[in-house]
Amino acid sequence: MATTIKVSEAKTHLSDVLARVEAGEDFIIARGNDPIAQITRVRKQTDMQLLLAEVRAARTKATSSTHEEILSWRDEGRR
Repeated sequence: MATTIKVSEAKTHLSDVLARVEAGEDFIIARGNDPIAQITRVRKQTDMQLLLAEVRAARTKATSSTHEEILSWRDEGRR
């Protein structure tokens, strides 16, 4: 879950905010009560383990495909 901070707080503590983002925390920057931006860590190409974990988590939520569905997808547009 992202932490919401005001624009002035983000400007004043930018180095601290960026250090926390590097550690994996997300921030929403708000002007008043209106969110205007989100700061998240940029993933490196070497973050393969994180990517694999996300894919595996998504696969557990997906429903299984039948053999017939797979064949129909394969043959789609061939006729």
